[in-house]
Amino acid sequence: MGKIYKVAVVGAGTAGLLTARELQREGHHITVFEKAGKVGGIWLYNPRVESDPLGLDPNREIVHSSLYKSLRANLPRQAMSFLDYPFVKKEGGDPRTFPGHEEVLRFLDDFARDFGLMKLIQFGHEVIRVELVDELTHEWVVESRIRKTESTWESKEESFKAVVICNGNESEPNVADFPGIDTWPGLQMHSHNYRTPEAFENKIVILIGNGPSAVDILKEISPLAKQVHLAVRTPSFQMIRVENYANAWQHSMIECALKDGKVVFQDGSIVDADVIIHCTGYKYHYPFLKSNGIVTVDDNRVGPMYKHVFPPSLAPWLSFVGLNNRAVVFRVMELQARWVAKVLSGTVELPSEEAMAVSVEEHYSEMEKAGVPKRHTHSLMMEEVEYVTWLATQLNIKPLKMWKEITVFSFVEGILHYGENFRDIWDIDKWIQKIDSSD
Repeated sequence: MGKIYKVAVVGAGTAGLLTARELQREGHHITVFEKAGKVGGIWLYNPRVESDPLGLDPNREIVHSSLYKSLRANLPRQAMSFLDYPFVKKEGGDPRTFPGHEEVLRFLDDFARDFGLMKLIQFGHEVIRVELVDELTHEWVVESRIRKTESTWESKEESFKAVVICNGNESEPNVADFPGIDTWPGLQMHSHNYRTPEAFENKIVILIGNGPSAVDILKEISPLAKQVHLAVRTPSFQMIRVENYANAWQHSMIECALKDGKVVFQDGSIVDADVIIHCTGYKYHYPFLKSNGIVTVDDNRVGPMYKHVFPPSLAPWLSFVGLNNRAVVFRVMELQARWVAKVLSGTVELPSEEAMAVSVEEHYSEMEKAGVPKRHTHSLMMEEVEYVTWLATQLNIKPLKMWKEITVFSFVEGILHYGENFRDIWDIDKWIQKIDSSD
């Protein structure tokens, strides 16, 4: 039996549930803190939106969910399965290969119940402080609060040997910046606060971005809107063909927004718009973490972070699961969670603090030499196979053959091939069978 510690897990979304399951398997004593009343994290739909539609007001009450009502997974259920818990079709559920968010939530809820995780979770507990209070004993204090009335809270503190942060990275909007953004008279909002299309009927709408949310929102509002204009950073990369829509156009990025309501694009075109929706992603945000400046967020780089999980000088007593994006994230999170649990129990060893720090600096240096912006530090777009294989090796798991073929990069290629209706026309089972039968 390995070492056993009292461990706090922040968040009961996918990363938090996987982490709790792996920590439980290693015999650790776990408390999961979850702000919501149910498991699911970002997969828990909330029709409420924030008082500040752009998400810039620090005093707003944050709505964690970014789901719009019609959202479907952009990865197939086969790629969202866990190693020993497949995401199978169940009677009475959504049978589609790319299911709606309700089906993903049901999968996570079933997972939590089947592995007895519900009893570990303190629902309705918002974490407001995670602080290292004793460097010698590695004691952490987690302060959480629960709402007693509409205007009053009750807080409590609890000590832990280790903390794993699994609170996700899709609740603090990243907003585009252009001259006139503060004085433009129309409605501006972030896709974080988009739920349904009705409010955009007969409106002229500009969408900033070229990712899944921009594509989905364009498809959904175009039948109602008067015009939809898509502003993209890379016009040659098309996830949606706007020429298939009678009232949609694609532009380069916004040059400036004027006080009379007009928006000027870098390609010289001008649109008199009613609404700008920023489909521009999210920032990593840990306002509760007090680490004496050891862990910082700089241009969306959370660091220093050894292999995206452990801050070298605080390892293994502080860790993060689920930082990575642009990857088959369920698979990555499961391996990260297992790594954290086994490192804490002592069955898997970390390098020395010095060696981890050197590794981090080498990674940053390689990014800089390759011209990769700092904000892409946690993107695994081109490194997914290498990273997943490395994690599997640490855990003495034989990498599955499918891991080399089924990556987010392969899905992007498939989406570009099949177009915006890829969810309904791509035969994933046939694709996987072909991979399985290849040499």
